[in-house]
Amino acid sequence: MLDTKDKLKDCLDKEKSFYITRKSRHDQIVEWFVKDPSIRIWKYQKALRYTEYYYCQKGLKKLIMYPICRHRRNRLGLKLGIEMVEGSFAPGLIIHHSGNIVVNGWARIGKDCQLHGDNCIGNNGKSLKAPRLGNRIDIGVGAKIIGDIELADDIVIGAGAVVNKSFLTPGITIGGIPAQELKKGEFHADGK
Repeated sequence: MLDTKDKLKDCLDKEKSFYITRKSRHDQIVEWFVKDPSIRIWKYQKALRYTEYYYCQKGLKKLIMYPICRHRRNRLGLKLGIEMVEGSFAPGLIIHHSGNIVVNGWARIGKDCQLHGDNCIGNNGKSLKAPRLGNRIDIGVGAKIIGDIELADDIVIGAGAVVNKSFLTPGITIGGIPAQELKKGEFHADGK
């Protein structure tokens, strides 16, 4: 939870470094001016984190700033096709591509998660329980994670996978419909 300004600043600094790269000042200005996709995603993510911060506050800060930040987050999310709730992701979230990203409000995702686009992390339609993911989960394009399941740390989920059961072994690669553990050498980014 980002309940202090220091935690918010640390989280934003960590996440901003992915979107605002070490380009020249001119290139950065051009990216902001032309609304480059990475800048639009960064603006959304910043709004998400401020919403989380103000949700944790008390008194007038929460009463006034939380709805304002939540409105901004929702407006930006609508444009990008991203639907998330504050508090779902620990710091270090990276969103590579926008569009069709839905995260259930009850889902809990650890540090340094990567979403590659067209992802769903949600319930199975039979209960409100949602996935709990460990740290450093890499979720491939089109992968869906559904139901009351748990994933260990350092798991890579292949593109198009449907994960509907728990995987508690750290550092594995899973893929397929339904997802299963892939043996070393079975999954290659080039499709071979």
